Amino acid sequence: MGRIIIFTGKGGVGKTSLAAAHAVASASEGKKTLLVSTDMAHNLGDLFETEAGREIRTVMGCLDILELDPDWIMQHEYPDLSHVLGKLVGSSLEMNSGDYFLLPGFENLFSLLKIRKLYLSGIYDRIIVDCAPTGETLSLLKLPELLTWYMEKFFPVGRLMIRILSPVSKIKYKVSLPNHKAMDEIEELHAQMVLLQELLQNPEICTVRLVCIPEKMVVEETKRNYMYLNLYGYQVDRVFMNRILPEDTGNDFMNHWREIQKPYIEELESVFVHVPITRIPWYPDEVRGMSAVKKLSLGNLPSQGLFDLPERTEREIYVSLPEGYQLMIPLPGADHMNITVKKYMLDLDITLHNYNRRIPLPNVLKDAKITDLIQEKDMLSIVFELEKQAEVNKDSSQEIERRKQKREAEKEKRKARIQRFRKGKDGRDK
Repeated sequence: MGRIIIFTGKGGVGKTSLAAAHAVASASEGKKTLLVSTDMAHNLGDLFETEAGREIRTVMGCLDILELDPDWIMQHEYPDLSHVLGKLVGSSLEMNSGDYFLLPGFENLFSLLKIRKLYLSGIYDRIIVDCAPTGETLSLLKLPELLTWYMEKFFPVGRLMIRILSPVSKIKYKVSLPNHKAMDEIEELHAQMVLLQELLQNPEICTVRLVCIPEKMVVEETKRNYMYLNLYGYQVDRVFMNRILPEDTGNDFMNHWREIQKPYIEELESVFVHVPITRIPWYPDEVRGMSAVKKLSLGNLPSQGLFDLPERTEREIYVSLPEGYQLMIPLPGADHMNITVKKYMLDLDITLHNYNRRIPLPNVLKDAKITDLIQEKDMLSIVFELEKQAEVNKDSSQEIERRKQKREAEKEKRKARIQRFRKGKDGRDK
């Protein structure tokens, strides 16, 4: 089984250099390795001082590089998909032959499909992915789940509506709805989305590595990135703190910056207690050319366990309770954040700032109600009470109240009988 390792972090922290160092280390082990860039501002060619582009290029024995162009991939490797989407929208767009229909951000899908295709080819033992800065990476990684959700919710309804409306749509509204063949192609796209999501969220295949530097804004973004990746179900298996200054540089200015770095280094170590952290020292020279990348790889990356599989952790944990169920989701660093949770039938929306994830719920929770929301240090817990169980609890409470009232009534009756008996006895004695 091959590996996919994704590198992400704030722009300018050294993601490309460290991804390249990993690729060189992997190739040095004799593993066939591909270094892929999904950032539209590609710089693999600049880094290795060679030409790079949309075609795979070998830069050393077992190492190939590739800069993905999603538009080119869409047109040459998946030419039918955009046309299928055009058919789904309808002929009112008046698309010409050769036109390609794209939803905003949809082009990123083709980069992911290409990575999956390369993985399934079996050519490479490891695929190292150099991603765009944090925001774009999150948009990229949540795309398969988002599209899968839309397809599951709307595709069955859409197929039914098209079958009903198709006979009259062209005559009355001058719109040609997609035919059965087009709908079958869309269904095939949905199947690919499901498989892509399973691949990227399988921690035995795909893991994410965060790159950061010890500065305030970078540290805060790295913490949020870690939290969001956990929210979307991705396994973070290592953190790299880049550009760490040595203890004594012999320069007052650099020593001052070393003191500035210290609290941020400590903060990162306190956040990533359960994630291995690797410190990369500040380099006096830029990392450029194969010799510089090899120096970074050999001198700073761990010599043991660099490509070991991380310990698998559960992403969504359900616990049975007397009144229903409790769903626990790891969200490191979210204990002081404002989290909104809403339930719609069998979907659960979790919103943190401007990021939202919709989690499908099991059928047993269809009519359940959210009764409690608990934010602990690294865990969000959501308590669901089943409707039937709630009715049972309600009935039980009412039954207990009725029995209590009945006991009180019987007690009052006994008191009244005793009083009547005493009055009667006193009368007889007199």
